[in-house]
Amino acid sequence: QVQLVESGGGSVQAGGSLRLSCSALGNTYSSYCRMGWFRQGAGNEREGVAALDGDGVTSYADSVKGRSTISKDNAKNTLYLQMNSLKPEDTAMYYCAAERGPCTFAPLFFWSYDYWGQGTQVTVSS
Repeated sequence: QVQLVESGGGSVQAGGSLRLSCSALGNTYSSYCRMGWFRQGAGNEREGVAALDGDGVTSYADSVKGRSTISKDNAKNTLYLQMNSLKPEDTAMYYCAAERGPCTFAPLFFWSYDYWGQGTQVTVSS
């Protein structure tokens, strides 16, 4: 059974940084064609933030491009999202997701993904 567990969320002031982590239990990241981070703020739809293909190709939403970096540590079976220069509009629940494959041509669309974590809350105050 696949289980994705996020951590690293918290409350920060605008301009601060956070690093989110996602650990895969029960399977390794090499089993998936793509991993991604999504977020959902209050009253908003779930939106793709960043994605990392198995061949190392990354995708970012325009709203976080230049401020965020997605990466993974295969030895630790952990996916990361480093977020810098945080803004109040980054406030949301952040979810880790995995796509079984074959990979779709839509890395930032939630329906591409098969497995989801429970989320970790990020709150950015002005």
